[in-house]
Amino acid sequence: MAAETKTFTINEVSQHKTRDDCYIIIRDKVYNVSKFLDEHPGGDDVIMDMAGEDTTEAFDDVGHSEEANEMLAAIFVGEISTKVSLSYACLTSWVG
Repeated sequence: MAAETKTFTINEVSQHKTRDDCYIIIRDKVYNVSKFLDEHPGGDDVIMDMAGEDTTEAFDDVGHSEEANEMLAAIFVGEISTKVSLSYACLTSWVG
């Protein structure tokens, strides 16, 4: 039986922004990059500058290799809750 995927809000991910507890979001998926920081070819500062945030655009702009994309599976911890996103979108359309 497959384990249920953990769901995070954006606010929950934003709480994980230290070297020992560092999460990032790429394409609505949440990754714990804490143990990868020292191995990142671009340096750990690149990741730490966006810790706890959605890094999709920056990740895609760099043009990461297929190997880099495959490595994400090993550090995957969950997904962003679409329910929260939809609720927020609805709220902002009413508030303006």
